[in-house]
Amino acid sequence: MIVQTSRMLLRPVERCDVDDLVRLDSDPHVMHFVSGGIATPRSLVEEWVVPRAQTELRTGRGGLWTVIDRRYGVFLGWVSLRAPRHSSRPELELTYRLRREYWGRGLATEAARIVTDLAFTDLDAQRVFASATSTHAASRRVMEKLGMRICGIHVGDENAPGGFGEVEYDLLREDWQRRHEGWGASTDLTA
Repeated sequence: MIVQTSRMLLRPVERCDVDDLVRLDSDPHVMHFVSGGIATPRSLVEEWVVPRAQTELRTGRGGLWTVIDRRYGVFLGWVSLRAPRHSSRPELELTYRLRREYWGRGLATEAARIVTDLAFTDLDAQRVFASATSTHAASRRVMEKLGMRICGIHVGDENAPGGFGEVEYDLLREDWQRRHEGWGASTDLTA
């Protein structure tokens, strides 16, 4: 499924996106809270990230969408939903990553809102959750803007990437429905 707003286009990841994904994951600032600044190896992107995302999309268990600037056709980053391996519940994990030069513009929130809506409307999720290191204020703000609430704190090693553990947020279907009704139908979305 391809989704467009006035600012962006989200489309399922393809093999042709590998260069952009690797370039994104090679920026130490982008990867600071993910891996302590260590780049994701190209082989991992080619052999695991893209094939897994394509399988998840095909089987209705999530997917990874590239976020493209609609005006200029530029790769901005990605947003994903994936079913956690450790759970058989109808829940999906939300993750996202943007190129550094596009931070602070509301793009992560916009893309995350789109796939969160897809999780509840098309993928029959009962719960969407996301996590961020406790010190990653920008990522936590994205989750809060989606209406997610803190549901867990995982104390970690202060020397781990991003420091001091993770904060988990979630949004339940019934809470999403209440918020969605309050927002009204989005007039900016086309599929």
